[in-house]
Amino acid sequence: MVEQTARDDVRVIRTGGSKINYRRPLFSTDNRYLLCASGDFVKVYSTATEECVRVLQGHKNLVTGIQLNPRNHLQLYSTSLDGTIRLWDFTDGILMKTFVVDFKLLALYTSAADEKSIFAIVPKDNNEISGNFQLVSINLPKSTDQEVAVKDVTVVLDDVHQSPKSIAFGREGQFVASVKSLELCVLFFKRRKYYRFPLSSKDRKGANNVFTCVACHPKEDCVATGHKDGKIRLWRNISNKQEYTYSTQHWHHNVVNDLIFSAEGTSLLSGGVESVLVQWQYKSETKKNFLPRLGGAIEHIATSPDGFLHCTSHSDNKIITIQSNLTVSAIIQGLVKGQEVLTGLMLDPRSKALVLNGKPGHLQFYSLQSDKQLYNLDIVQKEYIHQSSELNQTQVVKAAFDCQGTWLVTVEERKDETTDLEQQMKLWAYNEEQQSFALNTMINAPHESHISALCFQNLTGSRSGPATLVTAGLDCQFKVWILGDDSDIYRKCVCWSCDFVGTYHHLQATNCSFSEDGSLLAVSFEQIITLWDPDTWDLKCTFCHPPGKIQDLAFGRLSCSKYLLGTTDNGFLCCWNLLSCSLEWSTRLNVKVLQVDPLSENVAAFTEFSQVTDLFVFKPNEPRPLYMQKNVCSGLVQWALFVPREFPEDYNSDGKQWLARSQLYFLSASQNLMTFSTESVEERLTSSSKHLVIEENIPMTPLHVLLGKHREQQTNFVSEAKQTALPEGSATIDEMLHTPAHVLPNASFLCSMFVNSLMISKMGTSAKEEEVEEMDSEKEEDESDTEITLVEDEQETKEAYSAEELLPKLTKSEQKELKKLRKIDFSWIATL
Repeated sequence: MVEQTARDDVRVIRTGGSKINYRRPLFSTDNRYLLCASGDFVKVYSTATEECVRVLQGHKNLVTGIQLNPRNHLQLYSTSLDGTIRLWDFTDGILMKTFVVDFKLLALYTSAADEKSIFAIVPKDNNEISGNFQLVSINLPKSTDQEVAVKDVTVVLDDVHQSPKSIAFGREGQFVASVKSLELCVLFFKRRKYYRFPLSSKDRKGANNVFTCVACHPKEDCVATGHKDGKIRLWRNISNKQEYTYSTQHWHHNVVNDLIFSAEGTSLLSGGVESVLVQWQYKSETKKNFLPRLGGAIEHIATSPDGFLHCTSHSDNKIITIQSNLTVSAIIQGLVKGQEVLTGLMLDPRSKALVLNGKPGHLQFYSLQSDKQLYNLDIVQKEYIHQSSELNQTQVVKAAFDCQGTWLVTVEERKDETTDLEQQMKLWAYNEEQQSFALNTMINAPHESHISALCFQNLTGSRSGPATLVTAGLDCQFKVWILGDDSDIYRKCVCWSCDFVGTYHHLQATNCSFSEDGSLLAVSFEQIITLWDPDTWDLKCTFCHPPGKIQDLAFGRLSCSKYLLGTTDNGFLCCWNLLSCSLEWSTRLNVKVLQVDPLSENVAAFTEFSQVTDLFVFKPNEPRPLYMQKNVCSGLVQWALFVPREFPEDYNSDGKQWLARSQLYFLSASQNLMTFSTESVEERLTSSSKHLVIEENIPMTPLHVLLGKHREQQTNFVSEAKQTALPEGSATIDEMLHTPAHVLPNASFLCSMFVNSLMISKMGTSAKEEEVEEMDSEKEEDESDTEITLVEDEQETKEAYSAEELLPKLTKSEQKELKKLRKIDFSWIATL
């Protein structure tokens, strides 16, 4: 579910992180836009700016396929697991029609030979558990209703694979090819002939003939198939089973993930886990071109209708647009998924970006506003080895920023069954010139065991001293690291070194946290919390609780800074008073995630009961929660984070006040990034993203600037010459002209409204003209003067219609000369 309505209209909304590589992307006919399925939405990206300019929302479940309407390329069909087919005008973001099919749609296809129908993969007997699927033809009925029930469904192929890459249409829709397991099936529509081409299951020299994908030539009877062993087979003359042939090409060392022919069929594109796009020349397959090092494994390949652009979608949730000469044009990077988020959710104080684990050995900086990745920071700085078998790679397990965003600390580990723990802690300094983090200090084996927590000290205006970092380890120690001078005669620099080591009864240090002003350090040793003075590193106090290891530690903020909160592994949430050194209160809520708002006293606690997560927002000094929402999401919440707002919101309701200064984000078990909002998705879209203005998507070149100024001057000149009062019915006319033609009502309905608006405007104008003429007639006594006035009125009327027909105004002396000429008798000319 995308949205869930709760008390005071606070919704749980998916704000980002949806896969953009789930299905094959789609180019618009003019190559300006790239469309892709992303969770419950369809996203429209600009190929020039890489920005998401439109989000099509309406489906209630996962979108499984998108295709352009063969009869109108400005319209888009989309299918979903919610059992509906929706027709969109993707340039305006308008949902035009919904077709209700009442069974799950797993893939979508269109055919140029049959524009009245669409094709889809559906479960047989609407039973997905059985594992039997069919390719069906769906005849979309014509109706003026917004929602239409579909009843005309015809089975085209039985026993097909559920993957969209297992079916392809060829020769402009004259035939369809399907692959499953070790068999290729081809159906010719006009002749109604059905052919089957099986392959042997024998494993010779490591061969694996299982089909993985299929592509059909757009103009010939040729089918290309990919296989699990990396081979590509080209099947020719498939219209005659007695004379068909196939040739085998082999470059990929592993499974071929996708195949596609170019628009004209002159080349074949293939990709797999090697992250290399291979271009095979058709009928000269020995000639190949390569585009290597594209990142994650290639999942899908798409090509534009004119063949000028290609795009590949990758396993690291990325789409790359590529020109026909195999040069990268643009990269659209979503939230990298698939890796375990060990670092948690962090906020970069400088860029206000969300920071978490990205590609293996990297941290990704992700923009919450634009829902795209800003950049990757390579922490491990080692080449990632792709291997199908299990291989222990170095992972980034911990990370933290200081309050100014000047320093970043990371911990990377590698543990093998036969080797000891390899651990490194790196401290990165922000480089103003490079606008990125640069490695400053690298410490090998900072602890003898795993590091469980780390945090920087907040240095406020009242406190001074070197930058301080504390790490807690399972080796029963916590260590204090300070920034010191490491300059010599050759250079000036600073580095980090260990300043203090603390222990408590040989218990494992499980967590650590500084107070808001940095005057206290809390370190938990299994079931006991210890408080330390950062100035002298003396132990000040200890807090104990009934059996249960401390999992989370957090100090209160602002007026609640005298409280210390902690959660235990047996489900208790405890609050201690630092002034009285006593337990203030405790409750059993089974808290999994505890997060403190840095700009208020609010604390968010996510609790879990029976695989259902609830949210409680409270203040440590108040007995009742400020906000509570049941069933926030199914499954566990992994991490949560309060993100300060750029401008505080003004809410009248008490149930929304906790969202006024900060917004709460959380990461679900399926790695979807969710947030709490008082606005729907449509309301959160900015006006700039709601209108696809082509000029905004074109890069600003010097020639564009010059032409823009010239056109602006011309427009201003013409507008000054044409300044007239708009008629009273201009609102109606403006609405008609700015509404897309395909969504307007019938012309007969609009005719009366349009004519009435013109009649009202005409009557109002004529009455004003009569008043002007009466005033002129009273002031003028001479008939000739009246005629001149009429001429001037005609000239003014012409001025209102066209700027090119403007006549120069006569001065008073010129008008007198004109009167004298009109009174002269020229009748003597007739006697000549």
